[in-house]
Amino acid sequence: MVTDCQQQHGAPPPYRGYKMAPYTLKGLRFVPMNVEQALRYKAVGIASHYEADGAPGAIGQRLYRDQYYAAHRTLPLPCSARITNLENGKSCIVRVADRGPYIAGRLIDVSTAAAHKLDFHSNGLARVKIEVLSVGDGPYKRTR
Repeated sequence: MVTDCQQQHGAPPPYRGYKMAPYTLKGLRFVPMNVEQALRYKAVGIASHYEADGAPGAIGQRLYRDQYYAAHRTLPLPCSARITNLENGKSCIVRVADRGPYIAGRLIDVSTAAAHKLDFHSNGLARVKIEVLSVGDGPYKRTR
């Protein structure tokens, strides 16, 4: 499904395979989950929002403020996830194409557009549920 913002900036480039390599940031080591673990992944936690506005995410995809994208520390990239704001029931589907958040107590960062859709942009934070829908692109795409 192509959204209006993907038409404006072009569909995200396909990523060959999955980005699951362990990485270290500020002395902390992160080990992303495998595809099978990700396809079963459901979690509840705190979401924040950020704006990459044209900067490349962890897989090289340019991220724009009007797209529905997200950052997660350990999901394989790219993947698609449904984010639901538990305070108001609003939800949207995002493409997880970046790493983060790296602030203690936060589970996921979403784009400005997603934060507006979930109706927590002005609050800055929201308690959300995350459910992975698919992992990968093109011939690598795996669904639940």
